[in-house]
Amino acid sequence: MNEILEILEDNAKATPAEIAALLGISEEEVSRKIRELEESGVIRKYMTMINWDKAGEGYVYAVIELKVSLHRDKGYDAIAERIARFSEVQSVRLISGDHDISATVRGRSMKDVAFFVTEKIATLEGVESTCTHFVLRSYKEHGVILYGKPKLKRLVITA
Repeated sequence: MNEILEILEDNAKATPAEIAALLGISEEEVSRKIRELEESGVIRKYMTMINWDKAGEGYVYAVIELKVSLHRDKGYDAIAERIARFSEVQSVRLISGDHDISATVRGRSMKDVAFFVTEKIATLEGVESTCTHFVLRSYKEHGVILYGKPKLKRLVITA
């Protein structure tokens, strides 16, 4: 099953017929295994990765690191789950180091992201402090390199 997952992770549009041909098993068996993986929650979502800059839509991304104080009844999971519910939040992770939780957020502008952090994240119960890092450029996302090799430009030589 891991082979099927690796193929789908690399190409969510891979058909059961294509996967079957690659693995040397029947298309029906591939379809059955994919259905089982979906029903069990192993496969959570099929994705399309979009280069929003090329599509003419500019988004601003930021990584927000949070220090949190834990309460008797609420641990990291409770705070992380609350943060994950915001539509601006792309990912939430428990991390090691100086901070406890890392959240990647997306907004239309730096001002929108700053407002989101100060009004919605920093005010949550248990959040002691935040540290915001704006993403200046992404080079690789979800295993995909986002830039092309630069073309060499030769200068015209004149005599």
